[in-house]
Amino acid sequence: MLRFGILSTAKIGRDAVVPAIQDAENCVVTAIASRDGARARAMADRFSVPHAFASYEEMLASDVIDAVYIPLPTAQHVEWSIRAAEAGKHVLCEKPIALKAAEIDRLIEARDRTGVLISEAYMITYSPVWHKVRALLAEGAIGRLRHVQGAFTYFNRDPANMRNIPELGGGGLPDIGVYPTMATRFSTGIEPQRVQATTERDATFGTDIYSSVRADFGTFELSFYISTQLAARQVMVFHGEEGMIEVTSPFNAERYGRQEVALTNQNHSQSQLFRFQDTRQYKLQAEAFSRAATGGKDDVVTLENSRANQAFIDAIYRASDKDGWEAV
Repeated sequence: MLRFGILSTAKIGRDAVVPAIQDAENCVVTAIASRDGARARAMADRFSVPHAFASYEEMLASDVIDAVYIPLPTAQHVEWSIRAAEAGKHVLCEKPIALKAAEIDRLIEARDRTGVLISEAYMITYSPVWHKVRALLAEGAIGRLRHVQGAFTYFNRDPANMRNIPELGGGGLPDIGVYPTMATRFSTGIEPQRVQATTERDATFGTDIYSSVRADFGTFELSFYISTQLAARQVMVFHGEEGMIEVTSPFNAERYGRQEVALTNQNHSQSQLFRFQDTRQYKLQAEAFSRAATGGKDDVVTLENSRANQAFIDAIYRASDKDGWEAV
């Protein structure tokens, strides 16, 4: 059993990741850390976790954990991933693991120097939904892929929310723009070559709140939009010469509707619907990470993969400040 320590009492940890780890077959949460000892103890009691620490440093120095899950604000991900690695702990860090591709080079160096596993928590890469999409594309179910279309939006103008605070790494592209990019790269196995984009920033917060993106992958295009100030929507569509694949609720299971993959032929005379009642993608992520950390051969999100995805996001920001194409 890989023993996890949770670095902070953040909402995503409380609501999604900690319950998933506790439900997993090969890992368990043995410690919670917070800068507020009472908050750490309260969360530990909620999940029957034996140890609570009033500082991150104290937990990293302890021998009651083998790995950490880091759901801190984005701007702190690189620092604490490195500190955890240097303490000899494996690292599962929330996305985005960094705000610039170059910052991930520091993580790669720390990983190689310490020998621990450091992986970005893209739960969708463990979901049977996205493995089904990848398999359908690989077997040629829609013929030649020509276009991928996506959207991910929600509405949040809470000034206290980290997504609206630039200093904490807030903004739409870091928070949700990384999903259409990772999903497309994961399902096709192809990397983008160049990108065009338009990005709008909030006049009060200074964070990016809307982006419209067109990316050239050589053999197909990806177009998507994301926003933190639009009515909630999630969808991904893969359009080929002989059919198309549409994924509903592609990222947040069930929150945006039932998780389904619809395969339709060229003239819409035939269709297949693949339903996924309970993907438990966070549980699958925890189990795969734990196997990989203990010598297994499971595929996890590598830092090299993370760097490539962040380079895509970096290029979108650059393209938003100019007319025409920007190389990735």
